[in-house]
Amino acid sequence: MQPFPVSSSILSKTHLAQFLQNQYSLGPTTSCQLLKAGVNHSYLVTDGSAKSIFRVYSLDWRTKTEIGEEIKLLNLLQENGLPVSYPIADASGVFIQELNASEGKRFGVLFSFAEGEKLLTFSEELHGKLGQIMAQFHQLTHNLKLERETYTPQVLLVDPIEKLKSFLPEETPEFQFMRTAQQYMLDEFVRIDQSEIREGGVHLDIWFDNLNIARDGTITIFDFDFCGNGLLCLDIAYYILQIHSTETDLAEFNKKKESFLRGYESITKISDEEKRLLPMLAESIYFFYIGVQCERFDNWSNTFLNEMYLKRFINLRVKRWFDFNELGE
Repeated sequence: MQPFPVSSSILSKTHLAQFLQNQYSLGPTTSCQLLKAGVNHSYLVTDGSAKSIFRVYSLDWRTKTEIGEEIKLLNLLQENGLPVSYPIADASGVFIQELNASEGKRFGVLFSFAEGEKLLTFSEELHGKLGQIMAQFHQLTHNLKLERETYTPQVLLVDPIEKLKSFLPEETPEFQFMRTAQQYMLDEFVRIDQSEIREGGVHLDIWFDNLNIARDGTITIFDFDFCGNGLLCLDIAYYILQIHSTETDLAEFNKKKESFLRGYESITKISDEEKRLLPMLAESIYFFYIGVQCERFDNWSNTFLNEMYLKRFINLRVKRWFDFNELGE
């Protein structure tokens, strides 16, 4: 009997360890441990005292060209001294591995290990440091063009609403709010003074879950899976949004936000037009990631993505930020 086709499989950690030993000339005791199975699968690779992370991309999630562009960006950042988890080539100098999984060809990349831990909240000083790192990142990616997604209003705001229709009834107050907010933001995008806006390569997902902080305060940023092209201030907006989601005390939120912005502007200026757009752009990224959740339901969101989850997320996150910033008024 032929095996039944699958849409997503989890690779055997034992056999993956053997594969990595051969490809990267690792020691015979090398082991793998599955850390996360989502849109991509992440494995901790341990070779004696040395650690690294092997990411296995889901089938048809990223093309080989797109992964190659992510690697090119990370190599640029690493070569310029930015604290990122960078790709590691195998014994033959190859960065992208091809794995013949049950569902078809999947790609894998080995990344350097980010020392430290994920912290939900941390000091003003570290927020300022992250502002400096992001500004240095943007200096390198200003006007850089990647062969990856370009984050246009269509991608950020229009496509996600179409994906949401399959999971949330259009007659609900939450969906109607999304429609109203979408139109407001589409109008705002039209009003942008492009002469005052920087564009280039963006990360789009810098938040506490994608950075580790070591005991000595060293910060390492990772997971560039959503890197692409867009307004550089999208990264600034999303980071401030994440401070707001973790700091419930308004005074604490403002102190840490201002420390982050001061850190950024100690490296490079944020224009007044970019600052004006930050609340709206952050809201648009919320829309985008709701769309990703709906799109990747089969291999990421099916344990929680339902009508109740979406209503709670829209009311407690998306609408809360919209109202907090008095958008649409």
